[in-house]
Amino acid sequence: MLRQRVITALLLAPLVILLILLMPTSVFACLLAAAFLAAAWEWSRLAGVKSRVARGMLLAVVLLGFIALWMFQTTRWLWPALIATGVTWWLLVCMWLRHFAFAAAPTTENRNLKLLAGAFVVFPAWVAALSIHGSPSHGHVWAFLAMLLVWAADTGAYFAGSWFGKGKRKLAPQISPGKTWVGVYGAFITSALVAAVAGWLLGVHDLRLLGLIVVTVVTVASSIIGDLLESLMKRHANVKDSGALFPGHGGLLDRLDSVFAALPVFALGKLLLGL
Repeated sequence: MLRQRVITALLLAPLVILLILLMPTSVFACLLAAAFLAAAWEWSRLAGVKSRVARGMLLAVVLLGFIALWMFQTTRWLWPALIATGVTWWLLVCMWLRHFAFAAAPTTENRNLKLLAGAFVVFPAWVAALSIHGSPSHGHVWAFLAMLLVWAADTGAYFAGSWFGKGKRKLAPQISPGKTWVGVYGAFITSALVAAVAGWLLGVHDLRLLGLIVVTVVTVASSIIGDLLESLMKRHANVKDSGALFPGHGGLLDRLDSVFAALPVFALGKLLLGL
């Protein structure tokens, strides 16, 4: 399994990095929308929508949402408000994770609730990614850094949990039994080191560099919440992976769950720091 994960990551990571760094924001928006639509397709399945026709109609609605948000991006308050809404949403998810049996029953009401939750997952993340990528000062690099922090956190959590986490206190045993608090600490340390080096290279110094590290830790905490929410959705749906697109990695939603939660937090933190 680890070998498959490494091979898949080595094949995909260079392509993703090049797309983030080289593509203009308009093209990046289209590519990201395509990836998010694929993840939304998997989300609808986890939510309990079995009909492919119904799931296709839901994807059409999501696509129209992306188009509308792009068209009205010049509205000064819209994108910042949506990013703030995304951050608020992930705070509310913490309550859902504490009451993990909530909306577990396969009822129509719970299905619709999970579909509504998907809107709060997808749209703020898309807007946040484009807000970062399109910023006038090193926007492409900042967008890459946002992704890099999530990857570094995943790597740090995996190795810290594997090496030091056996028998240690579990993070959320009812939702994701493999995660430990040791893994969380590994994620924080690894991502903070990456942020410190990257911030210094980007000319961020003194208190703003400290602020960037704080934002990074909060961003990683949010990414863990995103991972746990998808794990909860999979438990409710009684499936192991959201899909089988990537060998050893599961579906696209399995790869983007942390990113969905991290992007609004990082975008808001970057905005507040004036970076």
